[in-house]
Amino acid sequence: MNITDLTAHALSAAIRSRQVSCREVMQATLARIAAVNPLHNAIVSLRDADTLLREADGCDAVLASGQPVGWMHGLPQAIKDIAQTAGLRTTSGSPLLRDFVPAQDGLMVQRMRAAGCIIIGKTNTPEFGLGSHTFNEVFGLTRNAYDPSKSAGGSSGGAAVALATRMVSVADGSDFMGSLRNPAGWNNVFGFRPSQGRVPAWPANDVWVTQLSTEGPMARTVQDLALLLDTQSGYDPRVPLSLPDHPSFAAALDGFEPKAARIGWLGDLGRYLPMEPGVLDVCEQALRRLTECGCTVDTIAKPGFAPEQVWQTWLVWRRWLVAARLAPHLANPANRALIKPEALWEHDQAADLSGAQTLAASAQRSAFYQQMLALFEQHDVLALPSAQVWPFDAEQRWPTQIAGRQMDTYHRWMEVVIYATLAGLPCISVPAGFSASGLPMGLQLIGRPRGDLALLQLARAYENAAQDVLSVRPAWRFLAKGGVSNGGRPG
Repeated sequence: MNITDLTAHALSAAIRSRQVSCREVMQATLARIAAVNPLHNAIVSLRDADTLLREADGCDAVLASGQPVGWMHGLPQAIKDIAQTAGLRTTSGSPLLRDFVPAQDGLMVQRMRAAGCIIIGKTNTPEFGLGSHTFNEVFGLTRNAYDPSKSAGGSSGGAAVALATRMVSVADGSDFMGSLRNPAGWNNVFGFRPSQGRVPAWPANDVWVTQLSTEGPMARTVQDLALLLDTQSGYDPRVPLSLPDHPSFAAALDGFEPKAARIGWLGDLGRYLPMEPGVLDVCEQALRRLTECGCTVDTIAKPGFAPEQVWQTWLVWRRWLVAARLAPHLANPANRALIKPEALWEHDQAADLSGAQTLAASAQRSAFYQQMLALFEQHDVLALPSAQVWPFDAEQRWPTQIAGRQMDTYHRWMEVVIYATLAGLPCISVPAGFSASGLPMGLQLIGRPRGDLALLQLARAYENAAQDVLSVRPAWRFLAKGGVSNGGRPG
């Protein structure tokens, strides 16, 4: 048995049945990290090996005593370096937080620990999680699992690469502007953005307005995705907009027979969104797999909303929320020199926002939500690519143009992911296929309001039909080539 190749649910079963010890799992994980991480730089702040092995021995002792254990008992986990971890650095990729060690876990981390995982370190993220390219001045650059010369995506880039390269069996992440979806698509794994409120965040300075970002799961299988979502989700009274507890998502996948779903293909929104050649073709091939499962796919020629107006609405919301997050760090003017220019641009763009403008953007967002609901009158699921470009050169900060069209912001190239976020809808990125040069792409499937379970069930049906894509492993030939540094940053 190759321990690190096991899915999370298979590894969990092997541990609980005593087929493999928690010490053996930790030893295999640390060996895998030693072999792979120097090239890909996905896991950071890795804890001391002897300490981790002692914790694994403690997990084995609990098993030997016959005590009940959670499904993650003994599973090594690396937490995204934005989520707070007690006693372990949480830098958010910022030099300003290089030495920040939280006194308490965030709520999601508490729930994962309670399920039995052993936290081995963190996964790399862009500075303050901004931008879908994982590099920062603290830990350097994370490289794509399938081609280390390319971007891993972000902001959960470290999580996606750690999964794809078998350094962890399941991973957490967070998603504001596609941060669970874009890196999942670019590393051939599943990434799930839950419904707004499904996975509550605590501690938080604000629990009413800051609802565009959410934590969620990443996995190599839909079963593992659902298991981790079960662990992460659930009502918390400190987060008043969090959703009520839900029966097990993972249990509802067992024995499920896929029903004919009506899928609306939004594509490039009538040529509004520039796409690199091949992206739409690969996603349409993925949609054909769903038709083989009995689904119907219709192209939506007119989405019923004005995409440019949605983008302008998005800009107001994002600038408002990002600026609020950065403001405490900029109370000291000297800190400007330690914050990347893209983050400063976000902050400074919000300086003149008025209350009237933010309320107008809220009304526009509300209208957009109603327009999305109208689409669901004829469709069960909406589909879009998970990215508009293939994984780009890792030394590049961000794509400045797509198919000859200039990008007017550092994140305009990710516009395709804003629709699920702005509407608060569940969305999963499923592996769609590969370019001619072997680079992965994902397909977004957007579900109805609070339709997390139906979306996971559809993804499970897709998974069964897409083994040709899912069976393609990262190209380990890169490990033998050498010559690619794991550190540094894009120029």
